[in-house]
Amino acid sequence: MVLSLIDLQRDLILNSIRNSPAGRSAGGWKVLVVDEDSRRLIDNVVREDDILENRVTNIDQIEQKRTRNVETDALYILTAEPHIVECVLSDIEKGRYAAYYILWTSILPPKLRARLTEPRASNSAKLNYQVLNIDFNPRESHVVTLRDPYSFPILFHPACAPLVKQHIADLSQRIASVCIALDESPTIRFYHPREPTHEAAILCQQLALAVQQELDEFAQWNPDFAQPSNRPKAALYITDRSMDLNAPFIHEFTYQAMAHDLLPIKEADEVTFSVTINEGRENQETKEMEITDKDKVWVQYRHLHMAETIQKLMNDFQKFIDANPHFANESDTTNLNAIKDMLAGLPQFQEMKEAYSLHLNMAQDCMNIFQEHKLSDLSALEQTLATGLDEDYRKPKNVSDQVVRMLDEPAIPQGDRLRLIAMYIIYRYGVLQADIHKLLLHAKIPVQDEAILRNLEFLGVRVTKSLKDTRSPLPALFKKPPPPPNQGEDVLISRFEPMLKYMLEEHIRGTLDPNVFPYIKPELMPQPNDSSTTLSTSSLRSAKPTWAKAKLGAVEPRQRILVFMAGGATYSEARACYEATEQTSRDCILITSHMLNPGFFLRQLGDLSVDRRGLGLPQDRPAKRAPAHLFEDDRPKPPPASMKAPEMGGMPGGLPSNPAGRGGPRPPQAGGLPTQQMGAMNLNGGPSQGRINLDLGGGSGKLKKESDADKKKKKHLWSRH
Repeated sequence: MVLSLIDLQRDLILNSIRNSPAGRSAGGWKVLVVDEDSRRLIDNVVREDDILENRVTNIDQIEQKRTRNVETDALYILTAEPHIVECVLSDIEKGRYAAYYILWTSILPPKLRARLTEPRASNSAKLNYQVLNIDFNPRESHVVTLRDPYSFPILFHPACAPLVKQHIADLSQRIASVCIALDESPTIRFYHPREPTHEAAILCQQLALAVQQELDEFAQWNPDFAQPSNRPKAALYITDRSMDLNAPFIHEFTYQAMAHDLLPIKEADEVTFSVTINEGRENQETKEMEITDKDKVWVQYRHLHMAETIQKLMNDFQKFIDANPHFANESDTTNLNAIKDMLAGLPQFQEMKEAYSLHLNMAQDCMNIFQEHKLSDLSALEQTLATGLDEDYRKPKNVSDQVVRMLDEPAIPQGDRLRLIAMYIIYRYGVLQADIHKLLLHAKIPVQDEAILRNLEFLGVRVTKSLKDTRSPLPALFKKPPPPPNQGEDVLISRFEPMLKYMLEEHIRGTLDPNVFPYIKPELMPQPNDSSTTLSTSSLRSAKPTWAKAKLGAVEPRQRILVFMAGGATYSEARACYEATEQTSRDCILITSHMLNPGFFLRQLGDLSVDRRGLGLPQDRPAKRAPAHLFEDDRPKPPPASMKAPEMGGMPGGLPSNPAGRGGPRPPQAGGLPTQQMGAMNLNGGPSQGRINLDLGGGSGKLKKESDADKKKKKHLWSRH
């Protein structure tokens, strides 16, 4: 069975709703109550219709105004936040629902747990809660993000040091949630930098210890967790952004990474790109297209080199034309613009048309920028700086001159020039201060942007050095593979591979250095070599497999390798995990706080020298509070005692105004409402035996008693037929 974190979390949520005891008092029907953050988690993986099919009458948000429903149980899926606990206590105190069943997305801190034992909550015997452990966001089948870009400044900004301890505790809980969802208790190893110079060098060790503690405590209270099986024990690697600082700077030319680098892709709860459909026609429209794992074209092509992506898109479209010859015309199906024009004339195939329009537009825009900004020349130099080898896989010469010439090239954008200078500093293991000023002048970059380069020191980079400093650069973290036999143009500008890829290779071989990647529990023996999996030296980017596919049995379980990258991960690192999954007998899963593209990484580096008050951290904002309307008395109010019965004299038809001696209800006497008389009142002359309805549809104007059949129909409003 193919692993997908999206499907896994979806099943966890739906099974929890389906198997909840909520609703037993109302024929199985229940109200689902969520909050703003838990709703984002749910909407990411579950359709609303799938929830409603599990005997849920409606989905309410706890921060918003809601109607009382005292006859129905409520099932809550909530985040463990103080203001959300206040909202729950308000519901219980008011008796808003018949019973309260709460699923927390993560573990409740002790202080919040204590709030639920207060008299106003503990006096209710109808309160039940448990932890669901779903506080993570599966972005793709093998990529999990925590949707927390503020994690980077908290971990690396010097003024945020007081926040680090609590942030590590929060991260450890969320990483442990992924392991618990997978029912895995992995062997944990962490990245330990060689000769560290930055304060955050102990980050990975501290985080790994915290994750181990979370999993140990969970196993203590849940003896069925991660029972021994024939699946190899999982491995969890805790790394951080300082392990590989070339990856977020370099131009990557696989489809997904290139698109996120060059195109204005919008990233919020959804990842979207604006596309013009039917361009040049009367029905032309601009549409925000979502980019998700539901898009099979995207999933199939996202990790291919852009040249191969374009070729396959055109080939697939040609296959469609061959299968539907009545759509063919004289257009050239080997040209992207011609194919886009043909797609505009295929209204019968809307879904296919929109998918291919999206990717043809994205591919065309990427290639236009590639040519306009001379990225072929720039990337060749970037590859030399990142790998330390030239195109012939030899030690490069005259690198400084090449960098200066590239900085003087007017077609290179300013952001790309800054990226090039950063890579040059990393390559040279620091440069003279005067040389940095010269490079900035050649690049025509404002002097204040020098702070971005300086901030690399917070991630362990030596930015400047003195003239007499003769220290040699540290040895490479991993041994570089020999040159591939096939060196096409796409290979020459794609020689660099992220360090995460080499780490996975070493793990599979069983040769990963325990000094650089120590075990949290040293007594665990290193994993033996896997003789069923061999490695080759061909390039992943040239569509040649790096690892020979192991021949697995139909039901042979796959080991799971989880990698957490603190401070954000790149799309090249996501690609490395997918390629390891496809080419070996492992499932490699990338977990990170947020995904990075080069432009965003530069902005985050710049933030490391900004005053903390200017970062807008959630911890520095006013604490969220429960909405005031939750504490208002919304129970139905009785009519005021001074209310008088309406006079009938003015009614149409000349009805009398109840003269003395006539029958019918009398006005209320002083001292209160005539409740006894009203209870016995009957407008039809007999004893009152049902509710009274005014029939406005038949035209008779008569008051009718509701029949038993009508009452039964209303009572079973949500019954399924």
